[in-house]
Amino acid sequence: MAVRKPASPNKRRPQKQSSVPKQESTFLLEVGIEELPSAFLPVALQDLERLAQEMFENCRLRVASFQAFGTPRRLALMVQGVDLKQASLVEEVFGPPKTAAFDPSGKPTKAAEGFAKSQGVPVDSLIVKETAKGLYVCIEKYQKGQPAKRVLADAIPQLLGKVHFPKAMRWNASQVRFARPVRWIIAMLGKEALSFEFAGIRSGQRTWGHRYPRNKTRTAGAGLKIPQASRYLDTMIKAGVVVDPQERRKLVDAQVNKLARSAKGDIDPETRQELIEAAVCGVESPHAIMGTFHPEFLSIPKPVLISSMKEHQGFFSLIDQQGRLLPKFIAVTNMPWGNIRLMTKGNERVLAARLKDAQHFFREDVKRPLEERVTDLHHIVFHQKVGTVYQKVERVKTLVGWLAERVGRPELKAECERAAWLCKADLTTGMVDEFPTLQGVMGEEYARYAREPLAVCQAIGSQYFPRFPDDRLPASLPGVLLALVDRCDSLASFFSVGMVPTGSEDPLGLRRAAYGLVRLVTETPLRLNMVEVFARCLEELRIQGVAVKTADPVQESVAFIIDRFRFFAKQSLNLRDEVMESVTHLRQADHCDLFDLFIRMRALQSMALRTDFEPLMTGFKRAHRIVEKEQWVETSVDPDRFVHESEHTVLHALGFVRRTVAEAIALQEYEKALQALLELKLPIDQFFEAVLVNDDDPQVRANRLSLLKVIDQVFLQLADFSCLPSSG
Repeated sequence: MAVRKPASPNKRRPQKQSSVPKQESTFLLEVGIEELPSAFLPVALQDLERLAQEMFENCRLRVASFQAFGTPRRLALMVQGVDLKQASLVEEVFGPPKTAAFDPSGKPTKAAEGFAKSQGVPVDSLIVKETAKGLYVCIEKYQKGQPAKRVLADAIPQLLGKVHFPKAMRWNASQVRFARPVRWIIAMLGKEALSFEFAGIRSGQRTWGHRYPRNKTRTAGAGLKIPQASRYLDTMIKAGVVVDPQERRKLVDAQVNKLARSAKGDIDPETRQELIEAAVCGVESPHAIMGTFHPEFLSIPKPVLISSMKEHQGFFSLIDQQGRLLPKFIAVTNMPWGNIRLMTKGNERVLAARLKDAQHFFREDVKRPLEERVTDLHHIVFHQKVGTVYQKVERVKTLVGWLAERVGRPELKAECERAAWLCKADLTTGMVDEFPTLQGVMGEEYARYAREPLAVCQAIGSQYFPRFPDDRLPASLPGVLLALVDRCDSLASFFSVGMVPTGSEDPLGLRRAAYGLVRLVTETPLRLNMVEVFARCLEELRIQGVAVKTADPVQESVAFIIDRFRFFAKQSLNLRDEVMESVTHLRQADHCDLFDLFIRMRALQSMALRTDFEPLMTGFKRAHRIVEKEQWVETSVDPDRFVHESEHTVLHALGFVRRTVAEAIALQEYEKALQALLELKLPIDQFFEAVLVNDDDPQVRANRLSLLKVIDQVFLQLADFSCLPSSG
C-alpha cells in the first residue's frame, strides 16, 4: 500500500485531469428569437459568455477564447480552440482513517470492507494516503474523457436555461422561460451539428438572415445553412446581418458623424451615447438617414424637442456651433436597402405628429404659472406612508432655508426657498406627464417663462443632478442645496417608516439618492454634520405627523450614507477598505462630516504608500495593544519617575508632535499631521528597546503606561491605525 503526498481528508479530493493529445475546433451556438428589447441585449450577452466559460470548465474542455455576439433576433456564441475530447479525470474518494480500516496486523476491518463495497471496488484496490489529519484510506476512480460533441449536447440546454433577462415569458408546452420565443437553434463543433432540444426546438445548422432580405428568394425564405462554425460571421454578413455589436457600433458611429457633418452640425452630446447604444442593440444591419422638421417647432424649448425625438423615435438631434437646435434629425434604420426616400418621409410624418403634441402641451402648460400649480400637488401622493408631494415641498422649503444659513450663506435663503416652493410644480403639467424624464427641466423652462429670478430657475432645473454616477452636479449653490435637501428628505422619510433597501432590492432608488448626496457634499464641497441634517429632517416629518416606526432613523440614515460614501471613495479614488475603515471607525455618533472623512482618507492612503510608514505602524500598534489590553485611561505623565533617557526622548517628541498635529487638524491639513507622526518612529522604537513597560515598580509601570496612552491618543486623533494591516 502506497503512501502519497499530503492532502486534506475530505470525502472527495479536487479532480485531477489527465493530458490528451490536443485537437481543436471552433464551437458555434446561435439562438434565434423574436425581436428582443434593446435594453436586454448587453446584459444577456455578458451572461451568456460568463455561463459558457463555466460550462466549458465544468465539461473539462480547454478553449482558446470566447466571444458573444447578438442582435435583436439572435444570441450567438463563438468559442475558438475547443478540444475535441474532454480531459480524462482521476477522482480520489476518501474513506475511514487507516487506523480504523486496518487492524494492527494489516488486515482490512469491517470499515474498510464497507467502504470498498459502497464504492463498488475490491478491498485490495484501497490505498493509503497521507493527509493533513493523518493517514486515510482512499480509492482512485478513473473517468475516460468523452467526445466534446456528446458532452456539449448534454450541457447546452442547461446553459440556455440559466441566461438571465429582466423579464421572461412562456409561450409553448415546453414551459421554458426566455425573454422572447425561441424560433431556431444552431449548435456546431467545426462542421458537425450537435443534436439536442431546448424550448421545443431541435438544434441544427440552419439559421435565418435579415428579416427583410434584399432579394426575397425561396432560399432566403427557407433560411440558410452554416457550412462550418468558423465561417459563421462571414455567412451572416452575406445574409444581411452584422452579428458583432462592435462592428455595428462602428458603422452607426461613422454613419451619424458623416450625416452630421453634411448638415454642418453636431450630434447633441448629452443624448449621443445613449442613442448609439440603443441603435446598436435595436438593428441587425444599421443604415442612418437624415430627415427634417418644420422650423416653426424650434419655438418649443430645446429640451422638449430633443426628448420628443429621443424618447419616442430614437432620433439623433443636431445642433449648430452655438448649441442651437437645427431643424433636422438622424434616424438609424434596419434597412440598408429599399426606398430611402419613403422611409425618410415616414419618419418625418411621425415626428411631426409628436412635435405638434409637444407644442400643444407647451402652449397649454404656460397658461397657468408654476405658482398656481403648487396647490395641485395636494393631489399627488409622494408615498402613502409619508404623504403628498405638497407636504414634501413644505418640508424641503423649510429645510433648504435652514441649510442656506447653516452653510454661512443667509443671503441665498430667499432664492433657495422660492426654488424649493416651485420645484415640483411641473409634475402637474401635461408636458411632464407625457415626458417624465423632463421633470425639473420643464420646471426651469416654465419658471423662465414666468420671469422668475435666474438663480431660482437654474436651481429648479438642476434639482435632480446628479441623475446617475457620472452625471454633472448643479452649477449654482442654490441648486446644490436644493438637490441635497431633496435627497435628505427622501432618505429620512423612508427610513423613518421602515422602508429600507435590503439586499439587491431598492425599488425607491435610495442607493442612487445617497450616492448623489455623497457627491454633492464631497465635490462641492460642503462642511455639514449629516447627523444634524437628518435630525432636522426627522423633526420636520414629526411636525407633519408622519409616524416614525424605526428606533433611530437618524443613525440608520447616516450609516446608509456612510456605506454609499465608502463605495464612492473606492470607485473615485480607489481607496482601500482598511484605510476607509480606519477613518470611519473613529467617527463620533453625533457627528458625520463627509468631506472631512474624505480628505482624511485620501491623505492616509497617500501616507500608507510610503516605505517609512510601515515601521511607524509597528511601534504604534505595540503601544496600542498594551494600553488596550490593560484598559489604561490615565494620561498624566510624571517626568520625575523616568528611569531611562528614552522616556524623556519620547515625551519631548510628543510635545512637538501633539502641537503640530492639533494645528494641522484644525486647518484640515492631514498630510502635514501624518507627516508629523513620523517624528515619533525613532523615539518609540528606542523606548521599547530600552525599557520594560511592566516594571516591578508599580509607579514606574503606571507612568510608562500613561506615556503609551498619550502616544495612542495622538495617533487616534487622525484615524484608528489598528485597522491597517502590518507585518509587525
